Amino acid sequence: MKILYGIQGTGNGHLTRARALVPALRKANIDMDFVFSGRPREDFFDMEVFGDDYRCFSGLSLVTEKGQLKTFRTVAENKLGEFIKDIKSLSLDDYDLVLSDFEPVTAWAAKVKGKASIGISHQCAFFHDIPKVPGYPLARLLMNIFAPVSIKIGLHWHHFDQPILPPLIEPHQVKPVIPDKILVYMGFETIEDITRFLSPFKNYQFIVYAKVDSIQHYDNITVKPLSTTFHQDLEDAAGVISNAGFELASECLQLGKKLLIKPLLGQYEQLSNALALQQLGRATVMYSLDNHLLEKWLLESANEPIAYPDTATHLAQWLANGDWNNTDSLKETLWKDVNLGAVEKQAFPGSKTLTA
Repeated sequence: MKILYGIQGTGNGHLTRARALVPALRKANIDMDFVFSGRPREDFFDMEVFGDDYRCFSGLSLVTEKGQLKTFRTVAENKLGEFIKDIKSLSLDDYDLVLSDFEPVTAWAAKVKGKASIGISHQCAFFHDIPKVPGYPLARLLMNIFAPVSIKIGLHWHHFDQPILPPLIEPHQVKPVIPDKILVYMGFETIEDITRFLSPFKNYQFIVYAKVDSIQHYDNITVKPLSTTFHQDLEDAAGVISNAGFELASECLQLGKKLLIKPLLGQYEQLSNALALQQLGRATVMYSLDNHLLEKWLLESANEPIAYPDTATHLAQWLANGDWNNTDSLKETLWKDVNLGAVEKQAFPGSKTLTA
């Protein structure tokens, strides 16, 4: 089997998920070519698992400013003419299947050209009855049409009694933590705002990852370029401060990290993620850079780690078997041994009854 794997390059969560899935796909004897979109080719890093012969397109991207999504600028500033041209020029003749992690060029090319397509992403979970914030009709519409696929495989921290799967993440070893070490990754905030937010707390060492060219030091704050050392710092950090992206939060739940999140304002997915994490009792949520909330959160204890299953291997085998319309057994197999610890049976607004 040969597939074309399209991966959204805005942020790093989609790439992290793909890095976990690609080795399992290769072990299942699936041949792959890769397409990335959402950022310039030179801004990608840690791409060894994908090889050198991948294609990059502009695709579609979100426009943000000071931690807030600019919906109308997102619509206005995307190059729709170039996007349509890329869809038309992308040949799918050599592929049995298009696999899309919320990547719009490959997804739309498959839709236009009648090729079978499967979406494997957190965004696909939003087509089911999961915790969601009310409102945001334009954002909901954009999510629905951004990367259309024939079959949707959604990923989430809990199944919410829906046909969705556990997070797709690489395994991490739960290690002893450094009590005063806090990892910070807030890609939608400015460095100046982040350092101002953290600087009053001199008894803690903050490791901030950001889009910088070299390491910078601000007293008890170290700012590092985005790099392969991120997960080393994640594993021994006592807690994580981040926006409300899905993949990093998944790793924090897997490792039992306490989590302080600031969702991107106006971003429907991140606001819904914040709601889900609150309802699961797995994060403290702030909607501004709130020093008082940070002070309280720093004193909190860690969470119990969640032993999520090897979703990648099961997904790869399911894809190789070719029975793509049958996802029931996949869901049952993957969730049966997941223990969410303190999460009890309860009713969640916007979702069906949650059972741990």
